[in-house]
Amino acid sequence: MKFEAKREKVICDPKILEQILNNEKDISHHTFRGFDLSDRIVNWQNYNIDDTVFLGCTFSLEQELLLRRMGAWIYTAPRNLPYDPFRVSLYSWQELMEGYQEGNDHSVDLKIYEHFSKSRFNPSINEALWQRIHDHAIDNALRNMLKFDNEGMTELRCVGIMGGHGIKRTHPHFLKTARTAKLLAEAGYFVCTGGGPGIMEAGNLGAYFAGRPDKDLEKALDMMSLAPHYTSPGYHPKALEVLEQFPEGKQSLAIPTWFYGHEPSNLFASHIAKYFSNSLREDTLISISLYGIVFAPGSAGTTQEIFMDATQNHYGTFNYYSPMVFLGRERYEIETLIFPLLKQLAWDRPYHDLLHLTDRPDSVVNFLKDHPPVKFEE
Repeated sequence: MKFEAKREKVICDPKILEQILNNEKDISHHTFRGFDLSDRIVNWQNYNIDDTVFLGCTFSLEQELLLRRMGAWIYTAPRNLPYDPFRVSLYSWQELMEGYQEGNDHSVDLKIYEHFSKSRFNPSINEALWQRIHDHAIDNALRNMLKFDNEGMTELRCVGIMGGHGIKRTHPHFLKTARTAKLLAEAGYFVCTGGGPGIMEAGNLGAYFAGRPDKDLEKALDMMSLAPHYTSPGYHPKALEVLEQFPEGKQSLAIPTWFYGHEPSNLFASHIAKYFSNSLREDTLISISLYGIVFAPGSAGTTQEIFMDATQNHYGTFNYYSPMVFLGRERYEIETLIFPLLKQLAWDRPYHDLLHLTDRPDSVVNFLKDHPPVKFEE
């Protein structure tokens, strides 16, 4: 006998909730996320409840007891958590920065980081559980936004940008990366970064200015150069000044982590998928960048990400071989020999021709246009 699991319906939209409650009586295999139903009277006895789950939903005591007796699964989080483990959307920088002032930081982001830091090396079983549920919620929101198909391809054409977190806003690598990201976004790619400072900020900044004259990006860089490093006084205020002067920008994605919470998240991504687990965060960023990753110069962390990406390509882990572009001949061909090593490693493999080394932003874009992801064939 062949067993076929029923696929659940996940309900996060209030409009869809209304349609279901008003028009359907069978809510078996439905998962409801994040609804406040405490002031609403629903005749749950009229509904078929089988493997029905409520995540982060609130009810009156009577309604909750009734639903539990009928077999519903109801999960709620402790009220003292500074984060919502059952959230249904990605973060925005506005949400994370709420409460921030230069020199007097009471932001949501910092409160979550401080809570996380108290037990980050040895969390209690309950704290670890809520962190994992939170990161799963981020996974789910990210999948919904990128629109994966059944073969693992995304509707949005994601290109990752990786490189050194310590690169200053005044460094030539920062400018070159920003220009590259701008061209990528203008070519229709969805730029993704690790969400932190340095090269990551340059990637989101460049994407933000897609469609604008180059002089606007140069003006922004001049403004931000007065606080060149993420430890510089005025680092965030200068970014906020840029956003105030140029309020409309192209969308992009950042995937940071509270594990490195001492590094501030940059403010130029429209969508922020922030994780507690750094390993999940790094693997996710690499796995969704199916249209390629651009590696600007970086240190040990970037080198690790290069070989994580190469491993995924080597074995076709996520059903596609993806381009790997190295933006920096001196770094990757002379100082480290990483590019020649990867060319040798990839010899006679399908991704050998998806490796590219250049110093020019336009060459990055042209290569990616000519080398789309290749479907993995066993």
